[in-house]
Amino acid sequence: MCICVPEGCDFTKSVESEFAFALCASSHSQSNNTKSLLPQMPATVYTVVSAVIFIIIFIVGLLGNTLVIYVVVRYTKMKTVTNLYILNLALADELYILCIPFQCTQNVLSYWPYGEFLCKMYMTADIMSQFTSTFCLTVMSIDRYLAVVHPMKSAKWRKPHVAKILNALMWAVSFLIALPVTIFSNIQERFNSCNITWPEPYHLWSNAFILFTAIFGFFGPVVVICLCYLLLVIRVRSAGARAGLTKLRKSERKVTRMVVVIVLVFVLCWLPFFTINLVNLVYTIPENDFAATMYFIQVILTYVNSCANPILYGFLSNNFKQSFQKALCVARANELYAPDQQGLTSNLNRSKIGQVPASPARTKINNGPVQNIQVRNQ
Repeated sequence: MCICVPEGCDFTKSVESEFAFALCASSHSQSNNTKSLLPQMPATVYTVVSAVIFIIIFIVGLLGNTLVIYVVVRYTKMKTVTNLYILNLALADELYILCIPFQCTQNVLSYWPYGEFLCKMYMTADIMSQFTSTFCLTVMSIDRYLAVVHPMKSAKWRKPHVAKILNALMWAVSFLIALPVTIFSNIQERFNSCNITWPEPYHLWSNAFILFTAIFGFFGPVVVICLCYLLLVIRVRSAGARAGLTKLRKSERKVTRMVVVIVLVFVLCWLPFFTINLVNLVYTIPENDFAATMYFIQVILTYVNSCANPILYGFLSNNFKQSFQKALCVARANELYAPDQQGLTSNLNRSKIGQVPASPARTKINNGPVQNIQVRNQ
């Protein structure tokens, strides 16, 4: 998430684009009269450790979200309303993960080597992905409330084509929100780093942007999400004795649980980031090793969230689990399918040798295993 930093690179005012504090510290450490903000460890060790962590997150996140995108696009049974929102969330997570190489390179080199155009694109993609993720989780929570509490009334709105339109609107709104970042992002001459340079009055723009992103990019949506699940729980408990609602609750339980867990992980991973930046508005956090370590951890958590979602899908959704297995183990599935086909073929051959005519009922019985096999492999 892009949060601006003063051009003087004051560590206490907030984080630039997640990892700016480390870059500022690296640049300032070249001066004899400036205290380094990084934890007290050799620069080489720090660079290697941070690079390894980012590489692991990048590989896991890229492969996991690519797999989610593939199975939702590839398999027809995965194109449900909830899964289309998950597809949009995976696209946002993928975009956020793709920002890691640029961030990691700037961290290792202590300067931005890609030019001003890519700087603007990087900062824009960073904030667009974060806002789209938040909007997506909010819409998913509202969708869960409608699916469980108002299944009949919301049926005409809970359609795949409506989900696609909402997904497009999320990206459009995120782009509009990111426009100020696109306009004011550039390569700052003092540190040769990609950052946001707000116009005067600087502090007014900076503080307003921090408050805006915190309220509309995190705390506001979290309030809406909590309200949805609170109303859902109240409604289910008050009408739990009804047979229809009980059956519906059973059919929707796993999907709702998956969405709740995804939301909780999102809140836990992003809460430290937005909390620290709001605290920086009213209280100057001391520049010490502990503060630098906390900033590093909260930056890593934001990236961990994007690579954790595919893992959660696999554990919490049988459909995603089976689709993942099918996408990754196609050869094995074919091997399991072959013996059944061979057995069926040999049975049919024996029937032909015995010249036993197949009645309609027997044909259905013989075709049963084939149909079951085909269902398992769809």
